[in-house]
Amino acid sequence: MMATVMITGCSRGLGLEAAKQYLADDWKVYASCREPDSCPELQALARDYHQLHLLDLDIANNDSIDSAVRQLHGQPLDLLIQNAGVYGPGASRLETVEVEPWIDTLRINSIAPLMVVQRVLDNLRMGYDPTVVLLTSKMGSMTDNLSGGSYIYRSSKAALNSVGKSLAEDLRGEGIKVLLMHPGWVKTDMGGPNALIDAATSVRSMRQVIAATTLTESGSYLNYDGDPIPW
Repeated sequence: MMATVMITGCSRGLGLEAAKQYLADDWKVYASCREPDSCPELQALARDYHQLHLLDLDIANNDSIDSAVRQLHGQPLDLLIQNAGVYGPGASRLETVEVEPWIDTLRINSIAPLMVVQRVLDNLRMGYDPTVVLLTSKMGSMTDNLSGGSYIYRSSKAALNSVGKSLAEDLRGEGIKVLLMHPGWVKTDMGGPNALIDAATSVRSMRQVIAATTLTESGSYLNYDGDPIPW
């Protein structure tokens, strides 16, 4: 039976690259983004790979999540990669940080990933060695924060880490793994042109780590190459 992955945030960057790599390895891929009809690269992939299914999904909207997940009814899900996220408004310095943009970022980066997991739990329970991967950031680490600032993004990823750790403990008894993974500083729209690695390298490395991880490592906070990150 063909292995199946659902990936959020596939219009560009890491999500798009993950879809490409799993398709090339003959996985069935459910790739989601807002308005997939407006994403020419995804449309081109759909023409080349019959096992690619495009989902119109705005993870900040629960009705949108419900609508997208209905298309997975009865479909075993072996892997869920929660890639969709935002940086938020600029560097969010002490003097300029505002409440509403902070709440919006927390909703997308910290709350929405759990809402998606809630709705695909039955699919994961049917999967083979099911795994949930939450793409977080080293900027969510308390230990690594030696420069301050970036209040909104840092706090949203720290909150996601907390969500992921609880999720790992809640699902451990069902054999569902949860990994919190930092993709590295990647040359994407968010990472910028001065980043250290490209999306293909990041995704390839993360896939190797995901495939090698056992239930014992569930709840781990890991770099893209598998090295642990201090909380």
